[in-house]
Amino acid sequence: MEVKEISQAVIGRLPRYFRYLGELKDEGVERISSQELSELMKVTASQIRQDFNNFGGFGQQGYGYNVEFLYNEIGKILGLDKKHNFIIVGAGNLGRALGNYMNFERRGFIFRGMFDRNLELIGKDVRGIKVMPMEELESFVRENDIDIAVLTIPKTGAVEVADKLAHNGIRAIWNFAHVDLNLPKEIQVENVHLSDSLMKLSYNINRYMQENP
Repeated sequence: MEVKEISQAVIGRLPRYFRYLGELKDEGVERISSQELSELMKVTASQIRQDFNNFGGFGQQGYGYNVEFLYNEIGKILGLDKKHNFIIVGAGNLGRALGNYMNFERRGFIFRGMFDRNLELIGKDVRGIKVMPMEELESFVRENDIDIAVLTIPKTGAVEVADKLAHNGIRAIWNFAHVDLNLPKEIQVENVHLSDSLMKLSYNINRYMQENP
């Protein structure tokens, strides 16, 4: 069956829809219109309807959207109805902070291992997981059905590590290293550049100050 091509812009909005709908569900809200959701999220009602129509619509004329149903359906689209085992490569401050973030498990992402080259970090405990030496990385990935690797290491070693992961069955990489990874197309890569977000924030501060002297 042919899979419909969905734009990255639409995909990028799905986690935000999921988050807002989860909050509404927790508050006991049973249904919501596209206009009401628009006012909450600051996205136009027409954009919301267009986004949802990519996946079949989900709403009923004159009724709106069933919050719990829509929340569950978007979760399925995002693959959150499945479990994903992940490891973290790099046990520095960022790696340990991500390892201690318990909300991952609520979304089906199961923290299975952490690796580092630094002998002083090996054996340290991060939420019940012992930091392992890099020499054990490849066999651990093969033997533990690891889907996702999180890279929080310097860019000098990231390319080599990513290649090793690719050759040992990893399906996706969440890349915090400041380097582009040239991997086979079947391996999904999500690049996160923290400084880029901070520079964008700086731009918006500067623009606001210019417009409001």
